[in-house]
Amino acid sequence: MMFAGLSAEQRQALELLTGDPHGATEQLLEVVHGFDSDMTAGLVGSGLAIAKRETMKAGSRTTDVGQIPPSRRTIETAAPPPITKR
Repeated sequence: MMFAGLSAEQRQALELLTGDPHGATEQLLEVVHGFDSDMTAGLVGSGLAIAKRETMKAGSRTTDVGQIPPSRRTIETAAPPPITKR
């Protein structure tokens, strides 16, 4: 994966995000993986990730969840080069 100019932490977060087409929730990135919210906001601000709010329902309870999928540009950058036949 090629992300020149990013910190190791930023690259690690992007690798995690590109591993799942839906990305990850803010809570997963911050609580489970220990990423700083300012760092994830920086990925969104630079266009490498997208911040979305989704409403989820569990039983009778409804809650808002912050979802952070990778941007299309990030997915294209992370994709391996196509195999060409000779």
